[in-house]
Amino acid sequence: MAGANTAAIAFIGFGEVGQTFSRGLLANEGVAIRAYDLLFGSEAGSRLETVAEELGVARAASAQEACAGAAFVFSAVTADRAEAVANEASAWLKPGQVFVDVNSAAPSTKQRAAQAVTVSGADYLEAAVMAPVLKPGLKVAILSGGPKAQAASEALNGLGMNLTPVSEVYGRASAMKLCRSIVIKGLEALMVDCAAACEAWDVKDPVFASLHATFPSIDFHALAADMRERVATHGVRRSAEMREAAEMLGVADLHPGLAQAIAEAQLRGARRKEGNR
Repeated sequence: MAGANTAAIAFIGFGEVGQTFSRGLLANEGVAIRAYDLLFGSEAGSRLETVAEELGVARAASAQEACAGAAFVFSAVTADRAEAVANEASAWLKPGQVFVDVNSAAPSTKQRAAQAVTVSGADYLEAAVMAPVLKPGLKVAILSGGPKAQAASEALNGLGMNLTPVSEVYGRASAMKLCRSIVIKGLEALMVDCAAACEAWDVKDPVFASLHATFPSIDFHALAADMRERVATHGVRRSAEMREAAEMLGVADLHPGLAQAIAEAQLRGARRKEGNR
């Protein structure tokens, strides 16, 4: 496993998480990063390529090329691609490498991904990112899980990250994240729909005043605006995350209907923004 002074790191997926983590990791002396994204080489990926060049991240022509010789391989794609990427990576990962799965996927998805990766001889680190990454950057709180969680977390924390091992069993870290997400993403969906209904009937001020009387610590006008922007900006990704939460509930023989409804509301809010462009 790479030390804090010399580390080769790969990213599969170079969106917000990959870019933010790369920026922080490259502040360490001796760190070199290669990244691969499906959009590289396309018109849509030109912005990602520009960011990679500005950061000093080498662009790879394939995920396999990005991962070759890397001590840590970060999978930072979308929730619906997390398992597929793990399956693909198992064909070229080597013993001694650590596959860090930071995708917001269901515990069962992470368990299947772990099984695929460990067949290669590489180690799988379940990583549940507990907050948006832009403001905290590399210091964003991450819960980690798996048999090698302690050692891998210590190594990554030595590079400036903020991982807390919570279990040697795969799935627990993701369950902690997604159970929390039911509340956070659910509140966002509630506030967006409440605000939209209030505006349709021109009753926002009295409704929010009534809510404030019940919850005096909350500025509902500010909260509604903030949550509308969150959903508009991140709703597509959060919708995928809530579908994973629905899978988690179903596996536990719990009704997934609420999580599915939240997923639909998040996507609806994101599409509303797209329609206004």
